[in-house]
Amino acid sequence: MATSQVETVNTGADKAKLVAVVALVIASVAGFYLLGKQGAVVQWVALIAGLVAAAGVFLVSESGRQFVAFAKDAWREVKKVVWPTRKETLQMTAYVFAFVVIMALFLWFTDKTLEWVLYDLILGWRKS
Repeated sequence: MATSQVETVNTGADKAKLVAVVALVIASVAGFYLLGKQGAVVQWVALIAGLVAAAGVFLVSESGRQFVAFAKDAWREVKKVVWPTRKETLQMTAYVFAFVVIMALFLWFTDKTLEWVLYDLILGWRKS
């Protein structure tokens, strides 16, 4: 049986940093709306500054460091992927398209056959 690991924030400092991140995000969004009379530039500067500050605080927390490590590992894995060539991509697309057409024809033929058997042969109903 697989066990799931749950990441928790252990230290009070990390909890405080995460609370500060949430407070900064809320403050930046609130500032955006409260500074509506100041003009769009001031609104956007307040929003972006608050979000950048929140991101900075998050990145120095333990959760932020774990996120950065995860992102680096994920990017390293993406670099290992062998992507298909254009020719392979077009071939697989053609195979899928052909399969879909064949299945559509098969299902249409099956539907019409069952319709003919049930309505014409068994029930004797004729369509007009």
